[in-house]
Amino acid sequence: MHVRVSLVAAARSSSLLAERFDDDRPLDGAGWRSVESAARGLVPLGSAELRYCSPTPRSRATGEALGYAPLAQPALRECDMGRWRGLTLAEVTAHEPGAVELWLSDPRSAPHGGESLLAFISRIGGWLDTRPADDGGAIVAVAEPSVVRAALVYALKAPPLTYWNVDVRPLSTMTLTGWSGRWHLSLQAPA
Repeated sequence: MHVRVSLVAAARSSSLLAERFDDDRPLDGAGWRSVESAARGLVPLGSAELRYCSPTPRSRATGEALGYAPLAQPALRECDMGRWRGLTLAEVTAHEPGAVELWLSDPRSAPHGGESLLAFISRIGGWLDTRPADDGGAIVAVAEPSVVRAALVYALKAPPLTYWNVDVRPLSTMTLTGWSGRWHLSLQAPA
């Protein structure tokens, strides 16, 4: 028994420099245009039996724009950033440089009072491991890039700090095949 889980990174809602922790802003004009240009290659994933999304406005909007009609999954939410929610990395670094350094170097730490990186990766892995595994079954989920990164680290059983070395671009896709605790990264040529 195995399942195929395709994760689509949500379109961006702001420039990279303006991104904020737990950013829940909706898609902007550039985000909508990027979904329109990528749709041809992503719409076929909507034939999956199960279609999900992170509960963020941009994940929902990306999934809806692609015709997935996704069901929001609370387990696919971004990492809880505690008191850093709504701030940029530059803002937090200016006020709490030691806390930022600890957060980036120790996956068990949560100096912001929210969720540690390790807990976040484990939560996303728990969601993956509880997907129904019907032979040949397919699932698609539109999620924040951070969620896609966490899923990749979990699936490959990579050290948690590997998370910081993974770049997930908006509207990129990652497919995992397997079942609980036995995931394989599947790379495909573009359609």
